[in-house]
Amino acid sequence: MSGRLKLRRGVVVSAEPLVVEVDGERRAAWADTALLGEMREGDEVVVNVEAQDLGLGSGGFDVVHVNLTRGLQGGGPEGEHVMKLNYTSLQHTVDPIELPVRLIPDIPGKGAPEEVKAIMPVLVLPLHGHLAPVAWAAAQGATELKVGYVQTGGGALPGSLSRDAAELRERGLLCGHVTAAPSYGGEHEALSVAGALDAAAQSLGWDAAIAGPGPGIIGSDTHLGHGGIAALDTAHASLALGLPTLLSPRLSSADPRERHRPVSHHTLTVLQMLLAPVEIPVPTGDPVPIAILATAAGWRHRLTEAQADLTGYETSGLPARTMGRTIAEDPLFFAAALASGGALAASSAGGVG
Repeated sequence: MSGRLKLRRGVVVSAEPLVVEVDGERRAAWADTALLGEMREGDEVVVNVEAQDLGLGSGGFDVVHVNLTRGLQGGGPEGEHVMKLNYTSLQHTVDPIELPVRLIPDIPGKGAPEEVKAIMPVLVLPLHGHLAPVAWAAAQGATELKVGYVQTGGGALPGSLSRDAAELRERGLLCGHVTAAPSYGGEHEALSVAGALDAAAQSLGWDAAIAGPGPGIIGSDTHLGHGGIAALDTAHASLALGLPTLLSPRLSSADPRERHRPVSHHTLTVLQMLLAPVEIPVPTGDPVPIAILATAAGWRHRLTEAQADLTGYETSGLPARTMGRTIAEDPLFFAAALASGGALAASSAGGVG
């Protein structure tokens, strides 16, 4: 049974960075200004304090629920009637990017609708920390490659919370950012991951897609109750559309939790549960995770080795820490993502440059 929302009144004491005073205590906060509007010093707000009270890591801040001073006059675009976050207090209208209904007369035995002719490859991420190194490596492998990001469930839902996605867009390393339900707030909205990938392949002109959770993956220390399981649904959506599907493995040489070292149980579980084969890029030079993944893949999935330019990525200025660990402290984590980005570029029909 769900607990009640832990909401408290507060006052904004700093707009940048956002700090809210709650019961005499100054607390770090975040507000989705696209939904709630501008935050100014002195504004009275209602914040959800649950995450910070629990001492969560990457999500350990208060989240503004409503601005009582200036946030009650908003309104969505006229003419739209499709909702996201529907039946919650944050429901709002969007213009979905999904393509119009197309008749599908037959589903071939391989499970791909005949209408989908695009060969756009899709790389499925295990968590958001892979996004920046994957996008960087893909660009090194093919300089003219148009790679977009589909944000799925499994992590933070607001698209605006991803600093990595924003920086990659500014640098031209991503050509677009689609938030697929239940995530929201990207440049384009989709009501499903399948719809987002279909639109990316058919109408957005992407050469390749990266699909995975937003920041702060959900975890519960259980076999199936974690954000990494979103990769299963994402891979199935890509496979059902007949798109070449790669799965970036979550690897680590230094995670203090044994279940994530050297190959995360998140990745092993998804490989076990997938209903069709995928390609698994692995970094060359580390036989232990390769052997573990090869055993997990068996005869169903295909491993491909790829180089990982750790030095080049480290000097790129892009995010180079994962859960507080640097590249030097956890090279395998970044090597897996970099190898996957290179493999994505190699798999793309537009991979020339």
